[in-house]
Amino acid sequence: MGFDKLFELQKRLNERIVREHHLEERFLFEERILALLVELGELANETRCFKYWSLKPPSKREIILEEYVDGLHFILSVGLDLGIDSYNGSVHYSNERLVQQFLSIYEIIQKLRLSKETAHFEQLFSEYLGLGKLLGFSSEEIVDAYYRKNEINHIRQDKGY
Repeated sequence: MGFDKLFELQKRLNERIVREHHLEERFLFEERILALLVELGELANETRCFKYWSLKPPSKREIILEEYVDGLHFILSVGLDLGIDSYNGSVHYSNERLVQQFLSIYEIIQKLRLSKETAHFEQLFSEYLGLGKLLGFSSEEIVDAYYRKNEINHIRQDKGY
């Protein structure tokens, strides 16, 4: 499944935020990388996959999906910062366990931060889609959730978020 439409929608949102917050002179790559790392942590927190000390179950599926697409927004933004506006590659996960998959994605993000190479971006996108698969989400669910959250993000901008 191609993600060209998502890149297009993300580009519009990014351009709006940059314009309305007067950030035209700033390259926001580092901020977006940090935001992605934070969102990935929030997603891990909702899955509770690392909380071996707790019996509390993961958050509801809808909450986990929303956190997942929050991360996708920043992955798309990072790609756009690097001049990448499409992804038609594979869905891949290096690990069968969520904890290891999260850690692998953190490592890839750091590699991308330092290298800014397309190959690392493609690896990140592939592994993040793989994380979605491990979480039980279909591509269609992810795309639909992205559309919903993108609309919410525009509404938030309307309200001065």
